[in-house]
Amino acid sequence: GVLGSGDFARSLAVRLVCSGFKVVVGSRNPKRKANLFPAAAEVTFQAEAVKKADVIFVAIFREHYSTLCDLADVLVGKILVDVSNNTEINHHKESNAEYLASLFPACTVVKGFNVVSAWTLQSGARDGNKQVLICSNNQEAKRTVAEIAQVMGFTPVDMGCMSSACEIENIPLRLLPAWKIPIFLALGLFLCFFTYNLIHQVIHPYIKEQKNKLYKIPIEVVNTTLPCVSYVMLSLVYLPGVLAACSQLYYGTKYRRFPDWLDQWLQHRKQIGLLSFFCAALHAVYSLCLPMRRSHRYLLIETAVKQAMEKKMTIWVEEEVWRMEIYISVGIIALGLLSLLAITSLPSIANSLNWREFSFIQ
Repeated sequence: GVLGSGDFARSLAVRLVCSGFKVVVGSRNPKRKANLFPAAAEVTFQAEAVKKADVIFVAIFREHYSTLCDLADVLVGKILVDVSNNTEINHHKESNAEYLASLFPACTVVKGFNVVSAWTLQSGARDGNKQVLICSNNQEAKRTVAEIAQVMGFTPVDMGCMSSACEIENIPLRLLPAWKIPIFLALGLFLCFFTYNLIHQVIHPYIKEQKNKLYKIPIEVVNTTLPCVSYVMLSLVYLPGVLAACSQLYYGTKYRRFPDWLDQWLQHRKQIGLLSFFCAALHAVYSLCLPMRRSHRYLLIETAVKQAMEKKMTIWVEEEVWRMEIYISVGIIALGLLSLLAITSLPSIANSLNWREFSFIQ
């Protein structure tokens, strides 16, 4: 059974029908909403839908839970699956699932499917996150909902008892929780190196020689900043491992807990490494664009005019040519190796490697 007629309820009904379940939808206006659901799903009044179903997905907002109190008698013994989310983290003292359970103590409430979007339900598990987080105080009810999720093509994850519902409801509201510290770190390093390069390449020549080189800021200054950020971030990936090893050697045990700052650092290594690769990739693109700038063309023409005026046939310097060729070649190889590290750190790739293969690549 599905109570509700919103986007999520419709997507849920479609996925359940496609998975072979007999679906009955409860709505306050069944005649008006019937054409929104698949033909195989029966759309009727909420009371009738509740009578015909043993497992009921409550796809309505928390504010409307009280409207179901009139159905308390027919809901006795049913499994209610709360799929709701909040608009803010910890918006209420108790989770939506716990609130629903308090309204219907004769029912068994299971929290689940709230981390799955309506688009994923319509498209199938192949186009989105396959995990469905489930929690409840009743093991049998959890097992029933988990079996439904498996038939629908998802991977159920048991998150424990109902006290975990608040954490599950907060998950869709968090914005890149594991990326905040690495991003701020990368931005801080970028500002430091950018400031130094700005002083060195633009401000200093202007003060000392009255040369206006502001045109360097968008491309050249940024391009000299990005690799600095990249290699410092890359060093920060491997430095905590060295510090952790030194700590274990110092205390003579590997079972002593690391300090909180080192523990957090170790947990953010993957994100720091991927940001290092991102800066390196941007540096490569910026470097390829250097000869395309108008200022570069003007400087080439100016050099050619000076050469002609001085009646020089060539300005070829063998050492500088070789240095630049080797410089670019090594840079390409370095970017390729960093790409390999970045790709193997992705969960889908890392899961296909055993520990020896992963450590060999590192």
